[in-house]
Amino acid sequence: MSLNESQKKNKSVFKINHETPKRIRFSGKKLLDPYLDIAYLQAILSSLPGITMVRINPKATSIVMEYDGQKKNKQAFIHCLNNIPSEAYRNDNEREEEVTPFSVISKTVNALSTNWQPPTLQQTLSYLFGFSTISTGVKTLFQDGLKVEVLDATAVLISLLRKDYMTANSIVALLGIGSWLEQWTENKSNDLLTELLKPQVETVWVERDAKEISIPFTELQVGDIVICGTGELIPIDGTIVSGEAAINQASITGESLPIHVQEGDDVLSGAIIEDGRIRIKANHVGKETSMARINRFLENSLRNPSEIQKQSTLLADKLVPITFGLSLAIFALTRDLNRAASALTVDYSCALKLAAPVAVKSGMHCAGKNGVLLKGGQALDRLAQIDTLVFDKTGTLTKGNLEITDVISFDPSRTNDELLALTAGAEEHYGHPVARAVVQEAKNRKLQLPEVSQVDFIVAHGVSAYVNKKQILVGSRHFLEDDEKIPCANADKYDVNLRNQGKSILYVAEENKLLGIIAMRDEIRPEAPETLRELRKLGVKQFVMLTGDHKDTAKAIAEELQYIDEVYWELKPEDKAQIVQKLQSEGKILGFAGDGVNDAPALLSANVGICMPKGADLARESAQVVLLEEDLHTLVLARYIAKQNQKVLKTSFNATIGANTVIMLLATMGKLTPVKAALFHNLSTIGILGYTAQSAGKLPKNIK
Repeated sequence: MSLNESQKKNKSVFKINHETPKRIRFSGKKLLDPYLDIAYLQAILSSLPGITMVRINPKATSIVMEYDGQKKNKQAFIHCLNNIPSEAYRNDNEREEEVTPFSVISKTVNALSTNWQPPTLQQTLSYLFGFSTISTGVKTLFQDGLKVEVLDATAVLISLLRKDYMTANSIVALLGIGSWLEQWTENKSNDLLTELLKPQVETVWVERDAKEISIPFTELQVGDIVICGTGELIPIDGTIVSGEAAINQASITGESLPIHVQEGDDVLSGAIIEDGRIRIKANHVGKETSMARINRFLENSLRNPSEIQKQSTLLADKLVPITFGLSLAIFALTRDLNRAASALTVDYSCALKLAAPVAVKSGMHCAGKNGVLLKGGQALDRLAQIDTLVFDKTGTLTKGNLEITDVISFDPSRTNDELLALTAGAEEHYGHPVARAVVQEAKNRKLQLPEVSQVDFIVAHGVSAYVNKKQILVGSRHFLEDDEKIPCANADKYDVNLRNQGKSILYVAEENKLLGIIAMRDEIRPEAPETLRELRKLGVKQFVMLTGDHKDTAKAIAEELQYIDEVYWELKPEDKAQIVQKLQSEGKILGFAGDGVNDAPALLSANVGICMPKGADLARESAQVVLLEEDLHTLVLARYIAKQNQKVLKTSFNATIGANTVIMLLATMGKLTPVKAALFHNLSTIGILGYTAQSAGKLPKNIK
């Protein structure tokens, strides 16, 4: 059956085998589908409202679900189960057999009781329990070549043929215990991520027909007015239309201190109201909320291996034939099957293969809890490798909130306020940050804007509009002086001084005559200089700033930031991606940080794209790293976690090679029996995985 055929048959009905008020056991042959990604399905089901636990046993075609007892949540679970989404299927799915506690216990009991069993029962049980290991090894040999399963099968088979049933049963039991502990460790690291997928809210209060009513979360619509009070969780992305509150965003940013929000502020789903009451107009609901988008990224992270994971798996597979060849050499030289079997039980690949995914998932969970969303293990790899960081100035190194600082009229017949009102009228329908700043300042001064007609936006240059049948041009000096041939010499005595203060200048003309200038400034993020300094300590060698500002303004801001090595000014939107590609061609491993729609090409071109919290949807989708908190210092946390991940994996790698080499040498010298060799090997593997899980998901106190 092909993948498409599998997806078409995903309507297969699951039936209920057993049910209590808060626990249900389902069964369905759909779980036997080889294309179905069981881990991914479990992540999807675990994220449904009211679900507290999901356990899937594909071999037994069984799913156990524990929930809050609400009928609607049970129905939602059954609907999802009988309508499995297409992304849960994959062509390259490799399903590993689940190790159950029952099988581990039975193998262990058999091994411990071997010497007290009658000879016939001893032989029968030994072959019975060893059959699974041997058959898996044979199947692996013919399908995938010489892998670790072949080593295990050979060691067990040698012991059985020698009628050393105690050794055979002990190896089988130790393999079972080791596999179960490894499976438990991996599941634990998966749980770290899936716990972030848990449902946030089930019912919400909305305002409809001047009444407050409670409706199911699934019925929310864009435009609804959602009412949230003290202790409640904000279920949507939206804008506050009335009220004020202190909200805690720890669940999405990692910051425990509450922030104050009021009318006009944007809020994200997942924040909790500590005090106050607000009415929010829903901008994004359901699958389009920030938390839902984060959930999808996390679900994908369970199945997207990093480069380190791929390399570890490749190296592990290459070491298996060496182990096998060494055991054959031992037997050829010593004719001692016991020594050969001991060598076969020492496998380098277990810890090598498992340490990488455990480290990556622990690191991603740590990052998510501290305000950084990493879209898969590859983002973690690349973040550790970059040596150059390129920042789009506005909204990253600066707050992105332009403020008007100076309004200077050159026309004796117009006051500064009249010049501002005229400019705001021309810019009112333009969505650019500069236009918004001008209009906001006019509103702050309570100025009446003139009627405007024939508005024309010239991308990356400015605006042309008609007021009282006279053409008004607003934009850069280059636009007015070079493109429209309007003399701007009157502004010369102001230009240099304003730009040296890090201010940008807007030029305003009427009927080919310069009317005046408007200066504005975008405040630098207070944490930006320290962030750059900390990133330098963590190995980033070069910082580059890109901006559309004039050369003098750009240099003034770069000087204030202290650590900027290179500045590109007066850029058009399309220039950013070209600069990124140019730096890459020079051998730089590059990260790009931006937040606008026009940053998307650069975010995709960079080795790793980094998007700010309030970035446009396209920028968030294009980036591999999304900062969830309005604090640039979270980028330092992300870099540290990425570097720490590599350090932990290197330590785990060295420990794996070192420990297994010592065990191998002792086995070769005949100092270890096959049972002891298997025991020491499994203990070292579990120890290494435990260290990896703990160290990769931990931040030192001084960096929080």
